[in-house]
Amino acid sequence: MSTEANAMLAPAITKVTVNIGVGEGGQRLQLAERVLELLTDMKPVRTLATQTNRDLGTRRGAPIGCKVTIREQDAIQSFLKDAFWVRQNTLPAYNFDSQGNLSFGISDYTDFPKQKYDPDIGIYGMDVNIVLERPGHRVSRRRQRSSRVALSHRVSRDECKQWFAERYELEIVEE
Repeated sequence: MSTEANAMLAPAITKVTVNIGVGEGGQRLQLAERVLELLTDMKPVRTLATQTNRDLGTRRGAPIGCKVTIREQDAIQSFLKDAFWVRQNTLPAYNFDSQGNLSFGISDYTDFPKQKYDPDIGIYGMDVNIVLERPGHRVSRRRQRSSRVALSHRVSRDECKQWFAERYELEIVEE
């Protein structure tokens, strides 16, 4: 049975998470939030430290970064098109995991189209995480009667690579 015959087998992007880790609160975190707002037109949420680390100078519960989760398909398409353009439509194969997710980094937000360097902000890099799932995956997250998703219904690493290569014309470099 092909994916054209059964709509439940066609993978789709569930969400895109863009994360900037600063390691501290204050002015640098506010500037990172401004960068995310410029790129995604959404209000970022602060991420908090889960444990205290004296070497890094972080306390449990202290803000150390910010993130934006994009779920609208139009916003996902436009952001990913720009993000892949920054990476020159080339990604290494190790960026894909076994559950059908893609993660990659962007070293400078000014590489995005229509973004110029602002000396007040500085240079911030970010991590982009993309979740690819088939319809029906919600059964693993729902509150009542949650259950596992069968292995045959999960998106494999090879399917994920093929899907992104076809949909976004990415060149995936095997190493």
